[in-house]
Amino acid sequence: MGIRSAIHDMGAMKRLFTAAEEEARALGEESPGPEHLLLAALTLPDDSARTALAGSGAGAGIEDVRRALAETHAAALRSVGIDADALPAAPPAPAPRGPYRATGSANEVFQRAVAIAKAERPGKLRTAHVLIAVAELEHGTAARVLRNLEIDRPTLIAAARASVRDENRNGR
Repeated sequence: MGIRSAIHDMGAMKRLFTAAEEEARALGEESPGPEHLLLAALTLPDDSARTALAGSGAGAGIEDVRRALAETHAAALRSVGIDADALPAAPPAPAPRGPYRATGSANEVFQRAVAIAKAERPGKLRTAHVLIAVAELEHGTAARVLRNLEIDRPTLIAAARASVRDENRNGR
């Protein structure tokens, strides 16, 4: 990896981690999980994840993902006999102190996204790499969100890879 790619990746990581933490806190959760990395990837200026999601044929956007996440959480609560509508809204979690912390599965998703990026040329980390890593998950909240949106994971992965190829060709 060249120095430019390393500098780019450090900035991309900082933006991704910060946005994932903000997404988690807004939902009242202290540590970001893969679903928060997914939301972060769809909100950052690098539009490769949004382009891939649009190119997957699902017709879903960021607000659809947010809605599906809320529905997924509500369904999980119902499965254990809790009515999510009867619960008070979760207050935002406090701002984190100290180093970045995420769930183990979020760390795995991030590490997988970095590995995917490094395997390509020029090897810059893109939000579409995060989308690929999330789409590879078979279990967990993020995987249920994609299923609830009826997003075909292999099609989404192919669209994300195409988005990265297009960005690399365009020199971004």
